[in-house]
Amino acid sequence: MDRAESSQEASAALSRTPQLAPDRAARRARLRDFQTHLVDRMHAARSGADAHVNRLAVVVGGSRFLLDLTQAGEITTVGAITRVPLTADWFLGLSNLRGNLISVVDLARFQGRDATVIDKDCRIVAFAPALGFNCGLLVSRVLGLRNIDAMTLKNPAPGADNPAWLARHYADQEAQDWTELDLSLITQDSRFLHVGS
Repeated sequence: MDRAESSQEASAALSRTPQLAPDRAARRARLRDFQTHLVDRMHAARSGADAHVNRLAVVVGGSRFLLDLTQAGEITTVGAITRVPLTADWFLGLSNLRGNLISVVDLARFQGRDATVIDKDCRIVAFAPALGFNCGLLVSRVLGLRNIDAMTLKNPAPGADNPAWLARHYADQEAQDWTELDLSLITQDSRFLHVGS
């Protein structure tokens, strides 16, 4: 290959790059804007300035869950997770969150469902520092904030399928089912605390 052909190929590659770069940059900008907007709304809801929007909506194993903002901490993309030998299959391992090690739990698997397939939409929702429990839940998607005042409470009978940490169930205006996940109560569940296999 002579220098002219090499130069032509380099020019062609460069001419293709600007078409891809703006699209990638636009997607990143939209994602950054969404995350900034969500964080702002979470802070407003926690401070009481936005009292009607007070639950973080996530999808876990195909089911919709609501998390109290005072119990949910940082939301992060799924990075490296170090497995811990001789632990339950729902205990994914340890991950570094801003210099702090947190345990990562696949809630879907913990509930006896299929393991969550980690993809670009998955996130880890850390427990709030106030709970004193260095843990994060693997979720399939974060949907933003939901107003539970606009939902209908529909509590089923207590039982094995409805542990105390999943006591409240709602239906939204589109008849979608939501379950409120109480992170402070799941930290008291003996099975959740015993990660050994």
